[in-house]
Order: sequence, then structure tokens, then C-alpha cells
Amino acid sequence: MTVARYRAAWVVPIARPPIAGGVVSVERDLISRVGAFAGGLVEDLGNVAILPGLVNAHTHLELSWMRGRIAPSTSMPAWAGSLLALRRSVSPEPAEPIVEAIAEARRSGTCLVGDVTNTFATYEPLIDSELSAAIFREVLGFSAPDPDAVVAAVSAEIADLTPIAWLRASIVPHAPYSVSPALLEAIARWSTGKPLSIHLGESAQEIEFLREGTGEWRALLETLGVWNPSWAAPACGPVEYLDRLGMVDERLLAVHGVHVTDAELARLAAAGATVVTCPRSNRWTGAGAAPVDRFYASGVRVAVGTDSLASVDDLNLFAELADVRRLAPAVPAARILESATLAGAAALGFDSELGSLEPGKRAQLLAVRLPADVADVEQYLVSGIEPSDVRWLDPAP
Repeated sequence: MTVARYRAAWVVPIARPPIAGGVVSVERDLISRVGAFAGGLVEDLGNVAILPGLVNAHTHLELSWMRGRIAPSTSMPAWAGSLLALRRSVSPEPAEPIVEAIAEARRSGTCLVGDVTNTFATYEPLIDSELSAAIFREVLGFSAPDPDAVVAAVSAEIADLTPIAWLRASIVPHAPYSVSPALLEAIARWSTGKPLSIHLGESAQEIEFLREGTGEWRALLETLGVWNPSWAAPACGPVEYLDRLGMVDERLLAVHGVHVTDAELARLAAAGATVVTCPRSNRWTGAGAAPVDRFYASGVRVAVGTDSLASVDDLNLFAELADVRRLAPAVPAARILESATLAGAAALGFDSELGSLEPGKRAQLLAVRLPADVADVEQYLVSGIEPSDVRWLDPAP
């Protein structure tokens, strides 16, 4: 039996307050005890904080080859047009940047991702990695003539994947401006009981498109030759639009939410949905400044993602947390840490296994080196941690 006991200056369980001089015990790769030091043989790690692996609830690993190749923009549709043009220049998605991105995420403390893919190019690299993943096979189709056939074809792709317990694939829509109402409903029918991620309320142009049927998103659809002239604008905001289609419930991951109102946040909170914030990416793409303080004030569950290397410098979720802290300085650090761990795990359907230090959960344990003068360990952990200060605890077999 593999047994390990780690003592640290701080243990940060997430599900309860930090424990000074705490101990985490591991048996057979599962956490068996978390608490105060009660004597006995331990491995004393010194001035570090032990916490659960982080959860990056929204990224696009297959776009990792685009790092540094799409300039920041002041217009989300213009930025997306640049991405689409670049993406058409390469097929299939290069594997090496995906492998490197997975390793980068792991080095910086991530144990679980919500990975959005259009090709399943990330599946084999994820099998060979130490990351767990909710793999969201994203579907686009604003003028698809047979939505059920589209969903059936993607379902067949999923059925052909090698089953892996820690990799869980599902079908999700891209966004309200790129997926027809009929296709949204077909995806919702297929995905019963599974997490349902969608880019929602990301840009001001999306709000205009849904309310008026005009603007830059419509122009891009027309340029791409996928505009459906029979589509009628729902004349409402993005949350009400999805609610009319029966998609606003506890399974929903509303990614970005930069332009949702307080009333829409209240509706998401009442439904048990999750907002996934990616503030660094929002600035890069021209979507705007994420209203992170309003997310927390609404009571909605908040998770955190980096988005892709096409719109962010790195996949270090600790760097994302520093941006969340900057945008919401009054929000307790404990809540921000929960967003990057337990809340993300719950949104992705992994909270029985990951996201907190509790007996019976998988021992995905981070040790973060601390400076000598840390007075508030939770506040320090959301201030921006470099990968060089992070290591994984791996009990010897």
C-alpha cells in the first residue's frame, strides 16, 4: 500500500479554511486525511502551501499553434475573422504545440481542463498526459439544414474514441451567433445530463446581433457564406434566448459573460448555472473588461479559464487569478481560489474526485513555495504564482 503524509506551513483544503502546519495523508493515490498535525512520521515540506490542483474550465488546446500569431483587437468579430483566416491555412491541427501546451498547463498547476475542440486533435495527447478533461466537441452551424444529422455525426465521433475514465467528451454549441436555434435545441437534447459549455454574452456585437439582427457578427456570417436569411432576431439578451430554448439550468457553463446584465446573472444563479470568466482573453480579443465583481455579487457559481493561446500569453491559471483579483479587489481570496478549484470541478462534473482536499478524492496535490513573510496564504495564492514555484506531490510507488 502506498502511504504518504505531507506536512506544510499551510494546507489549503478549499472546502474549509486553511490549516496552519497542517497534514495531508494519501493512500493508494487517494486523500485519506486532512487536518492538524497530530504527531507521527511525516514528510515536512517546509514553507509551502498544499492545495488541490487547479481547474482551467475553458481553453482550446488545439489552437495552441496560434500562440502570438493573432494580434490583440478592439473588435471581437474582427479578431475572430483573423483567427478563422489563420486556421484555414493549416490542416490538420499540429500535434506538437498541443503536447507542449498540455505540459505547460500541468507545470503551472492545472489538473483538470474544460477543453473545447472542433477536431478531437487534443484527445490522444490528453490520453498520454496527466490532465483530466471535460472535452467539449464544439459544433457550429448557423444554416445547417439537418441539425439532428449534425449531432448524430458528432455523436458517432465520440463513440469511436478510446474510452478513458478521466476524459469525458460531450457535444456543445459555439455561440448564439454561430449556431441556429434548431441546432442549439438538437445539441441540448443530446447532451442531457452532461455539462453544456457555450460562449455567451462575450461581446457587445453579440448583444446587438441578438436584439437587432444587425452588426459585425451578421456581416461576418455573410462574408463566410453561412448567413441564413430566414433567421429572425429573438430581440432579447443571450441568457433569455437560451432560456427560451430550455438550455439554462445547472449544466450550463456560460463562458465569458462580459456583457450580461445583473438580471441575467440573477437568472443564471437561480438556475444553478456557472459563469466561466477568462479576463485576460477578453482584453486581447476586444470583448471588454470582464465584470468579475458583478459575477460574484450575483451569487452565480464562478469558474475560471484561460481561453486559448491564440488570445492569451500562457496557460498559467495562477496568472488568470491575479487578473481576477485585480478586477474584483473586494471579493475574498477564498472565493477566487474556490472558482479555480472546486467550482470549476463541479461545473465540469468532476467535483466528486477533484477540486478540494477531502478524504476519498484523488491526490492531485500542489505544493506552492511561499515567501517568508506571508500573512494571508489565500491572498498570496491569488496574487500571481510562477510555475517555478509550483510542484506536484507524487507519492513514491
